[in-house]
Amino acid sequence: MDYLWSPWRYRYVTSASPADACIFCVKAAEQRDAENYIVFRGRRNFVLLNLYPYTTGHLMIAPYGHVPTLGDAGVETLAEMMEMTRQAEIHLRSIYRPRGMNIGMNIGECAGAGVAGHIHMHVLPRWPADANFMTTVGETRILPEDLADTYEKLRAAWVLKGTA
Repeated sequence: MDYLWSPWRYRYVTSASPADACIFCVKAAEQRDAENYIVFRGRRNFVLLNLYPYTTGHLMIAPYGHVPTLGDAGVETLAEMMEMTRQAEIHLRSIYRPRGMNIGMNIGECAGAGVAGHIHMHVLPRWPADANFMTTVGETRILPEDLADTYEKLRAAWVLKGTA
């Protein structure tokens, strides 16, 4: 068995909320944006980094309200979510120069949602071969940048571009 040392994960596991708490609701309410990697707050949604990213810059956009489906979300919430998604793509392209993007949602547990009761949009920059043998065979992801560094870059982009 291979072991990889990941002290950042221990900090997350030991500070995790109770299993019945919604991580998006908890993070939005805490007002500890830097600790929670909340990059930007809008009127109805917020943007945060995924703690277990598929690629560097993996963002999520979630409404403040605990909304389980698109049908349950208000028109204004959805409109702002899409505008934030557009801004996320612009900022990620500017900072990381990806060759492609994955943008989407998994709604419901059987659709693969990690947080099934709270909709959220994923925005991931992609590069050729970023899902190489390490991910597919070794079940290991290699990220070239610390989450704190990614947070600082993306937070600065949202602030400097007048979207904050």
